[in-house]
Amino acid sequence: MLRTILSTLLLTTTAMPMIAADHEISQANKAFSKSEITIRPGERLIFKNDDEVTHNVYSVTPGMAFDLQRQAPGASSSISFNKEGTIAVQCSIHTKMKLIVHVQK
Repeated sequence: MLRTILSTLLLTTTAMPMIAADHEISQANKAFSKSEITIRPGERLIFKNDDEVTHNVYSVTPGMAFDLQRQAPGASSSISFNKEGTIAVQCSIHTKMKLIVHVQK
């Protein structure tokens, strides 16, 4: 009986989908806290404006384009990436701010 319960628990645990993770990217001193990050499909990036100026995080990467719009100091915005690929992220206000996001299993 105990062996059956343990086998059932093991199968249930290994068959459960992985929970998607959140990754925070800070924006401070007109720069992203990382220049490159690798995440898995379904995971989310949270862009937190820790700066004293407004930012506008976006990407024009084909098939993965997005625009988080203007983000005031202290604000946070997030985006999930559901397919594999490499995304070039920038700030439309501060063009030197660049981040490469690798989405892979």
